Amino acid sequence: MTGPDPTETDGPDLVVAGAGGGLAGALRAAEHGLSVLVVEASEHFRRGNNTSMSTAMFPGAGSRWQAEAGIDDGPERFVADIMAKTHGTADARLARTLAGISAPLVEWLADSAGLPLSLVTDFTYPGHAVARCHTIPGRHGSGVIDHLARRAGEHPDIELLAPARLVDVRLGDGGDVRGVIVRYPDGAEERIPTRAVLLATNGFGADRGLVAEHLPEIADALYQGGEHSLGDALRIGVGAGAASGFLDAYQGHGAVGAKSGTLVGWATVIHGGVLVDLDGTRFGDETRGYSEYAAELAARRGATGWIVIDETIHEQCLPFRDFRDNVDAGAIVWAADAAELAEVTGLPAETLAAELADSAAAARGERADRFGRTNWERPLEGRLAAVRVVPALFHTQGGLLVDEHAAVVDTDDRPIPGLYAAGGAAAGISGHGAAGYLPGNGLLPAFGLSWLAADDVARRYSHTQ
Repeated sequence: MTGPDPTETDGPDLVVAGAGGGLAGALRAAEHGLSVLVVEASEHFRRGNNTSMSTAMFPGAGSRWQAEAGIDDGPERFVADIMAKTHGTADARLARTLAGISAPLVEWLADSAGLPLSLVTDFTYPGHAVARCHTIPGRHGSGVIDHLARRAGEHPDIELLAPARLVDVRLGDGGDVRGVIVRYPDGAEERIPTRAVLLATNGFGADRGLVAEHLPEIADALYQGGEHSLGDALRIGVGAGAASGFLDAYQGHGAVGAKSGTLVGWATVIHGGVLVDLDGTRFGDETRGYSEYAAELAARRGATGWIVIDETIHEQCLPFRDFRDNVDAGAIVWAADAAELAEVTGLPAETLAAELADSAAAARGERADRFGRTNWERPLEGRLAAVRVVPALFHTQGGLLVDEHAAVVDTDDRPIPGLYAAGGAAAGISGHGAAGYLPGNGLLPAFGLSWLAADDVARRYSHTQ
């Protein structure tokens, strides 16, 4: 990397690589009066990036919606949940930072960015002590991206360049950012001067070589993420002298519909459903979390299983667009009782009947669950339904190390001036492996770190202040 050409003097105040959570950073920076260029590799980003594929859950500890619902929450409680889920292995500085801004972030997304957010109160995701996830109608990330992309497109200080891929960052002799190199689909490259770059290109889930190297337990599973999550930020950042960490961390999911190819959703389990393997038996406490269940399901015979629910749970899950997609795809089969369910699924009848009876007894409090599950909303009753699921890798959770301002740091924990990272491009707060992932802790670093980066760029580089 070399210094800028003498003629390279004008350019945007901030270049954002990635139009997912990076759009929040772009809008925040524009609020500060900065000029922003968003470089996005896919012209189909509104449907093809990880934010658009998410369930649009934003944790906000201490938000006004929680206060209205009488829920006592705050950053300290959120940090405690993060540390409990990760067994103390999460980046403590980043956990405190993101928990601290989580409520201001969701309120900004509603008040300034205009997202129609509300608190999810019909169930609480595994690992969260209280209801603190906020979402939009439909509970799907495509609605978030559509809205933010429209807002960014309407802003006079934000320009979107797509399709184009940010392939390198140019540093000056002092080690500070001076520009970027953008590559177009025809192979042509352009040098664009800037003093600040936000890497928001997600992680390396689409690079099967990197996945096999760092995440071997999930390497053979379905990848359910953006095709451009190729580790660009990791490569660019390390090349600039950045430190990286937690590369074994990822968000998996144990409930992608085998027939539909779309997320079934863990609300099925939280409302009382169970997950059985091809032998008709459960193999753990499903309420521990959907991320770790990806590798656990991958290790079962055939790397597949069935989530069993009833009519009540079916109705409770219809607010999720992903679940409705499975209904529309005919992925859900129905039966009058366990015997008929075994017939339509091909599961062993006696084993399945015994498993469902045992689970119902545990749900009624008649006996302790042999896997230690205590979170039973209610036993399954009446007509039964089932959907065959496969495990998937959604996105990686390791990457470039950042400080409390989202600034990328070197191996001595010193910020690289002008270089920032957010979301899967940065190391998150999920500790190691898959078990530390808390629902919403993919979008929180994506949007929260982008928001913090914009504030820091404005503080350091804004010509209006």
